Amino acid sequence: MVESIARVKHIRVTPQKARRVVALIKGKQALEALAILKFAPQAASEPIYKLVESAIANARVKADKDSEFLDEQDLYVANAYVDEGSTLKRFRPRAQGRAFQIKKRTSHITIQLATPEVAETSKKASK
Repeated sequence: MVESIARVKHIRVTPQKARRVVALIKGKQALEALAILKFAPQAASEPIYKLVESAIANARVKADKDSEFLDEQDLYVANAYVDEGSTLKRFRPRAQGRAFQIKKRTSHITIQLATPEVAETSKKASK
């Protein structure tokens, strides 16, 4: 019955590296996803861990607002994706007076949590 979304924009992690981490938690329970992210060696796992925690808190607030019961054990990662953000362009000096461009990429990460009932009703609505 509860669905929540959390987003972070302009995070200084390349989208390609963030997508590898997001693929680890897609479809998993929210608390299991937190455990996976806590021990993942990738640097992108820390901001994604915080984002999943934020999505859980958003679900809790939304359930309180709607006067619904929420068991955090029921939440799972319904959808998670990484979009490319703006690219910061920097220059490094190279040999013979040339300049070499460095692209510092950013990401927009979105995590959507839901309870199983919401997933079933959204599938029925899409058919």
